[in-house]
Amino acid sequence: MKYTSIVLLVLITACNTQGQDKKNTALSRYTVDKTDAQWKSELSELEYYILRQKGTEQPGTGVYTDHKEIGLYSCAACNNPLFNSNAKFDSHCGWPSYFEYATDSSVVQAKDTSHGMIRTEIMCARCGGHLGHVFNDGPPPTGLRYCINSGALSFDKQD
Repeated sequence: MKYTSIVLLVLITACNTQGQDKKNTALSRYTVDKTDAQWKSELSELEYYILRQKGTEQPGTGVYTDHKEIGLYSCAACNNPLFNSNAKFDSHCGWPSYFEYATDSSVVQAKDTSHGMIRTEIMCARCGGHLGHVFNDGPPPTGLRYCINSGALSFDKQD
């Protein structure tokens, strides 16, 4: 009986520790971690809809779709650098498109099976905000098309 109690105690402790590890990993995945109320108070309705609710703006309506200035596109929620203007191209898809992201800490990817499709979702690596999707029909040198919502972006012009 004494041996059984010790084994149970060890198992319970191990299970609790594993649960805590998973919880801590999930909480620390992004360096910017805010409550839903904080995001709502800091973002516009469109930014909140896109970045936090995984929404999409209507094609052709985004401020950066036909934008041609030289500079850096960043996350509208946390200002994480995402795309350089020299990687932007006109894909005629209705959203700003880029063939590569700015740095290794710009974006993260996840499988998206919503709307009856299998796609690759792109999120900000710093705050987890939804940006758009990536497709394998882009130009050289990467062959990728990062199709991004304008409402998820801010822009810093370079002189």
